[in-house]
Amino acid sequence: MVEKDVLLLLTDKWADWEASYAIAEVNSVPHYSVKTIALDKESKSSIGGLRAEIDFLIEEYTDLSNLALVILPGGFSWQDNRYEEIARFIKHVLDQNIPIAAICGATIFLGSHGLLDQVKHTGDSFEFFEAQDEYNGATNFLEAQAIRDKNIITANETAAVEFAYEIYKLLEIDEPKELEAWYDNFKNGFVR
Repeated sequence: MVEKDVLLLLTDKWADWEASYAIAEVNSVPHYSVKTIALDKESKSSIGGLRAEIDFLIEEYTDLSNLALVILPGGFSWQDNRYEEIARFIKHVLDQNIPIAAICGATIFLGSHGLLDQVKHTGDSFEFFEAQDEYNGATNFLEAQAIRDKNIITANETAAVEFAYEIYKLLEIDEPKELEAWYDNFKNGFVR
C-alpha cells in the first residue's frame, strides 16, 4: 500500500497544540505520512517555540495524486496576511475533491477567501467571519466545536480533540468503535 500525504500547512507563529492530536495519530497509521508544506523553506516557529522544518514548497507541490488531506492549524499570522498563494493552493486542492481541515484563525482565512460560503462551518466567533469582505457564508455558520461538511472540516480554537476526531473519521484511521473510545478518553479523561 502506498503512503498518502497528509500535509500540515505552516505559517510563522502556528498554533502547535491545535493539530497535535491529529498529526500524532495520523502519522502512526502505516498508510499516511504527515509532511509539512509552506510558502518557503524557512523553518516555521510555533506559538510554543517549536521549530518545524518544511518538507514541501506550495509552488512545487503540483501533483495532488498522492494527497489525502491538508491541515491548516491556526496561528497569529492568519490575521495579518492575505496569503493569496495559499488560497490558490487550497482552492486547487478542493477543486480536486481532496479534503481540508482548518481550525481557529485558519477558518477565518478560508472564510476571507470565500471558501466556506457553500458549506456548514464553524470557527472562533461569527464576528470574525462577518468582518471579512469576501465572506458570504453567514447562513452556513454554526456555533459548534467542530463541523465536517462535504470536504471541509472546521473547528474553533478550543476544539483540538474534536478537530482530530473529525480528521480520524474522515481518513478512517481505525474502526468507528476504536475512534469513539479514543475520543471519549481524550475528551473526558481516565478519571471521572
